[in-house]
Amino acid sequence: MAATITATYTPENDDWTVTVTGPGETLTGKAPGIIAARDQADQLAEKLAGGAKATVVHLLNGSALEFTHAYMSARLTRPEEAADEAATEATGEAEAESAEEEQDEDGDAESGKTELQEAIDAEDGGVFTELGNAIGAQRKETGDAVEATKPVASA
Repeated sequence: MAATITATYTPENDDWTVTVTGPGETLTGKAPGIIAARDQADQLAEKLAGGAKATVVHLLNGSALEFTHAYMSARLTRPEEAADEAATEATGEAEAESAEEEQDEDGDAESGKTELQEAIDAEDGGVFTELGNAIGAQRKETGDAVEATKPVASA
């Protein structure tokens, strides 16, 4: 049976403390940021498991959902967005507005979209465009009214 290991995260200013608890042993580590703390937790969990199969539960404030939200938010935040937020806090709203109006390499104003959103919206969206064209070709608008009916339960 796989061992259950719990990784508990605690923010301390800009650093994170991670406490990894396994069967009969607890290890603690510090890291700068939640992403590095997650990596640290993986390393500590490997030490506790000793090569055996283990399930690791990651908790922030006692909640796996809260950890997942914080971790994924950190993973999906683009570095330039984080830098822009730090600049906004440090220099105030007036300077932040002028920074948002700066042009990117293509001469377009930055849209604040994620890479995925930009890939979907791009004219040469690759697989997204191909997928959209395939769906669009199958779906035809008729203009007819659509009536909803209650589902019929089968016996």
